[in-house]
Amino acid sequence: MANPLLRYAGRHRRETGMLGLLFILVVITSLGTIEEGIDGLFGSKFLTPDNLKNVARTIGIYGIFSIGVGIVIITAGIDLSVGSLMALLGVFFLFLVTPPGMRPDSALARGIPEVSWPMAILWVLLLGTLLGLLHGVLVGKLKLQPFVVTLCGLLSYRGLARFYANDTTVNVGDASQDLSFARKLGDGTLGDVLIGDGEKGILHSVPMTFIYLIILAVITTIILHRSILGRYIFAAGRNELATKYSGINTGLVIAIAYLIAGFCTAFSAIPFCIYTGSVQPTSHGAFFELYAIAAAVLGGCSLRGGEGSIPGILIGTAILIVLRNMVNLLGYPTPLSDAITGGVIFVGVIIDQHGATGLKKIFKRKVTTT
Repeated sequence: MANPLLRYAGRHRRETGMLGLLFILVVITSLGTIEEGIDGLFGSKFLTPDNLKNVARTIGIYGIFSIGVGIVIITAGIDLSVGSLMALLGVFFLFLVTPPGMRPDSALARGIPEVSWPMAILWVLLLGTLLGLLHGVLVGKLKLQPFVVTLCGLLSYRGLARFYANDTTVNVGDASQDLSFARKLGDGTLGDVLIGDGEKGILHSVPMTFIYLIILAVITTIILHRSILGRYIFAAGRNELATKYSGINTGLVIAIAYLIAGFCTAFSAIPFCIYTGSVQPTSHGAFFELYAIAAAVLGGCSLRGGEGSIPGILIGTAILIVLRNMVNLLGYPTPLSDAITGGVIFVGVIIDQHGATGLKKIFKRKVTTT
């Protein structure tokens, strides 16, 4: 009988290949960031506890909304509204926990009542889910193009966030209520929540956002790969018309996919808002939709629909975050990470269109023609 790991690798070649790439990136980054005068990997700036915790926290935040976008891509859709929606939800969350007198000079901002932070979290999750459902109804039921629908969301949500905040920065510190435990849940670690500020242990090295990501990944993996809804999502992505003729309500399936994406965006917007400590509506969450698409494509989600997996999306997210961290640690300009992300999306699309040997064929043609 074959080894279970070998069987899994055979069935999931794309994810296995990306996992190997992630391992190579980690090794290169670890070796390339060793400080002078310190021998061994213990001198690597990448492997310091603080840096690893920061990387895990960032993977948690990005991974959560990337899962939602990945599920939408599996249905042959797209979601370009993620970053703008995070800005709007971030502003909304801070308004809910801030007294009206401390908010920007905007009639709509002053009209939102102040509530407790647990209730504010529920309202943000509800709003994000409803907006995701709105996208799903427009795409799945009214048959509008997902690119156009979510592009409108990208522009509208960013504009609303700037309008409500009067183009000013909204700060977490303006809240009148005690947000210490909310900060632990959003920006803290598992040790901060379970143990507190006592003796530091290994649990204080595990960010809560990473825990949320693992929990969400398990739930969405069960939904996507072990449920009837998951089969319908894949079927709608492969051939929506044939799936519809087989008696499946494809409009409802697509609407649920966008609903999940909206929930995931709202879920990640709260800890990201607490982590940054403020929301600048013009830049908060900028280009996050592109990172989500890149993570999904890297992880094996086909832009044509019908293919993808949650573990693959997580691996794709980790690759992007490690790449960004490597650029920062090596002292290169921060915008270079965006250029790398663009290159990653390009390579992922080539692999999606032509298979894993697509790049090799392209370069081989160039060599033979010259």
